[in-house]
Amino acid sequence: MANMNPKKNPMPVQDSAVRSRNFDEVALGYTAEQAMDEAKRCLNCKNRPCVAGCPVKIYIPDFIARVAEGDFAGAYRIIAEASSLPAVCGRVCPQENQCEGKCVRGIKGEPVAIGRLERFVADWHNANASGSVERPAANGHKVAVIGSGPAGLACAGDLAKKGYAVTVFEALHLAGGVLVYGIPEFRLPKAIVQKEIEGLKALGVEVVTNTVVGKTVSIDELMQEQGFEAVFIGTGAGLPKFMGIPGENLKGVYSANEFLTRINLMKAYRADSTTPVQHAKRVAVVGGGNVAMDAARCAKRLGAEVYIVYRRGMEELPARREEIEHAMEEGIVFKTLCNPTEILGYRNEGDRRDPKNGFVTGMKCVEMELGEPDASGRRRPVVKEGSEFVLEVDSVIMALGTSPNPLIKSTTKGLATEKWGGIVANEQGLTSREGIWAGGDAVTGAATVILAMGAGKNAAAAIDTYLQGK
Repeated sequence: MANMNPKKNPMPVQDSAVRSRNFDEVALGYTAEQAMDEAKRCLNCKNRPCVAGCPVKIYIPDFIARVAEGDFAGAYRIIAEASSLPAVCGRVCPQENQCEGKCVRGIKGEPVAIGRLERFVADWHNANASGSVERPAANGHKVAVIGSGPAGLACAGDLAKKGYAVTVFEALHLAGGVLVYGIPEFRLPKAIVQKEIEGLKALGVEVVTNTVVGKTVSIDELMQEQGFEAVFIGTGAGLPKFMGIPGENLKGVYSANEFLTRINLMKAYRADSTTPVQHAKRVAVVGGGNVAMDAARCAKRLGAEVYIVYRRGMEELPARREEIEHAMEEGIVFKTLCNPTEILGYRNEGDRRDPKNGFVTGMKCVEMELGEPDASGRRRPVVKEGSEFVLEVDSVIMALGTSPNPLIKSTTKGLATEKWGGIVANEQGLTSREGIWAGGDAVTGAATVILAMGAGKNAAAAIDTYLQGK
């Protein structure tokens, strides 16, 4: 019998006062009973608008119908046909703008909790699945994937299922890309990422870490000397942006990339860390996206009083509403319509006049107001005259976006790139070089995990067509 409740089953979560002091996962997940009840809210629409909203085209109503019946293994098989990382996507995808944003139940109430159900199914599978994975028969072709983030893993997974010998090259010592260095443990436990990667290895994917393509080995060497017939570039966008304001060279000023990498990958918050991060008392995080929320919530867990500084209003914050709400519940202060103009500091306790290479003591800001819409359609923030003030902080984290690292383009002849650094590629990911594809943030700039996965899947299909045609 259909469940016509207009609201989703709520997601159980840690109490905000408790979770703001630990790095354990905030969302606790549905029980089997909650998942089955939520699944019965699905109307199994004839036109399936939710599938159209999914970048990797999971057959959503089909897997939800299995959940409603209690056939969780069957539900997982349906998801796994399209997605290589279901436990990841169920946690970090912006479903509200994608599959759930298209759900018919959302017209007069809340959409079906598709993301929560995907997470439940993936977690159930990881906890209950047994037995080895059957490897597809080898087809005799070799493909190199550069980068083990969501785009690279999705591409590698789809190619491995078709029998390709896939080798993934990762610059860091641990595979996972942004999934391990960028997204905090309390949103995406790293054990889950590694479980998904182990699943790809079981299909035959080889993962080679500590290899910086462009330094350790070039793309041309991979193709000409190591026998790879095609290459997919999924190196992401890890080059941080700064504002260019005075004081950004002070000690205690981080890019969000550095701060999150040290927290997530290097566990710098632990007392026994060999590379400890500063435990600041008052932290300003400049930016309003998901990365800003992640950085702010990590700083909060290190014991700081934390401010989100964003030049537009609350309604314009680009981060997911769920992440904003969680940050507010945890006591993070939002200073919107506010923009930094200078970071203040001193060299040492005896000389507060020299701000060069010293320590942060505050951030000079101005209040903003929204004017006429800009080219993107958002109202442009303008400075409110006479509104300058100083926010007293001892650390600043810049979460202003990223761009692709220039290493690949500078070491690969004939690879066309955009002025801002992105690799030029068509809808299938084909670049200006024959046999080389690219996708994800390396092409589009910083975007979402699921969009990167979609690009990886598209490229895998195109590589398969290309090599089979050869």
